Amino acid sequence: MTIRVLIADDQALVRAGFRMIIDAQEDMEVVAEAGDGVEAVDRSRHTLPRVVLMDIRMPAMDGIEATRRLTAPGSSAPRVVILTTYDLDEYVFDALAAGASGFLLKDVPPEDLVRAIRVAAEGEALLAPTVTRRLIEQFARGRPAAPDASRLEPLTDREVEVLRLLARGLSNAEIAGTLFLGESTVKTHVGHILDKLRLRDRVQAVIAAYEAGLVRPGQPDADQPSG
Repeated sequence: MTIRVLIADDQALVRAGFRMIIDAQEDMEVVAEAGDGVEAVDRSRHTLPRVVLMDIRMPAMDGIEATRRLTAPGSSAPRVVILTTYDLDEYVFDALAAGASGFLLKDVPPEDLVRAIRVAAEGEALLAPTVTRRLIEQFARGRPAAPDASRLEPLTDREVEVLRLLARGLSNAEIAGTLFLGESTVKTHVGHILDKLRLRDRVQAVIAAYEAGLVRPGQPDADQPSG
């Protein structure tokens, strides 16, 4: 099945570059472009893309509000991947909270862009370990410190293990390698976690893991030794 993509960015050169990469893939198609958030919402509703590449800073309506509107409950809601210049962009967190599935740096290598689109189309989230850590820390500043593990009671012991690694920023493949499981088995576990805890995606799973005390601000990133 062809992955339908919409590119929303106020820079025509950026859109053209991404279009060239995407259109070169046999399983992808750019169905629309947008130069601001208003156009992104309107063209998405008319062309029904599976994935929207969304810039944050755009005129008329920014990418955060556009993301919020596009990911509102509905069967045709696309997966939104935020485009940003710096991974420290303060607005990345607002966009994730608005319903984005993850983020990409604008200077990402072509092969990483293609992989990210496929990952998003499959319902995965794109969260680098460093961003996952900062997401937890930002969340922690505004929430009570006392963890509530009772929320995880519906999960099996294995699902709790998977959630802990997921919340540290590991991909399904990395979780599979850590727990000596098949990647398809991990994907099934993740699906069960989201269903049992009534979560929309992996971003919400990170927050749920923090609330339960599985992960805490200051813990090592997933790509660093934990001792």
